[in-house]
Amino acid sequence: MVNKNQVKGTIRDVAGKVQEEAGKLVGNKEQEAKGLKKQVEGKAEKALGDVKEVVKDTKEALKEAVKKH
Repeated sequence: MVNKNQVKGTIRDVAGKVQEEAGKLVGNKEQEAKGLKKQVEGKAEKALGDVKEVVKDTKEALKEAVKKH
């Protein structure tokens, strides 16, 4: 399952790539840097979402294991 952090992080990463490339095309170093920053933030947010999913899956697995015993 995908959570909102994973989705928002991926969107921010992609937007940052677009912004970085646009900055390169027009020779605007500030826009390039902002795009790179967005990518880092997006990757971090997606990673947070990934961790949340692992924790959620682990909790569900533990509940199931407890029910079986």
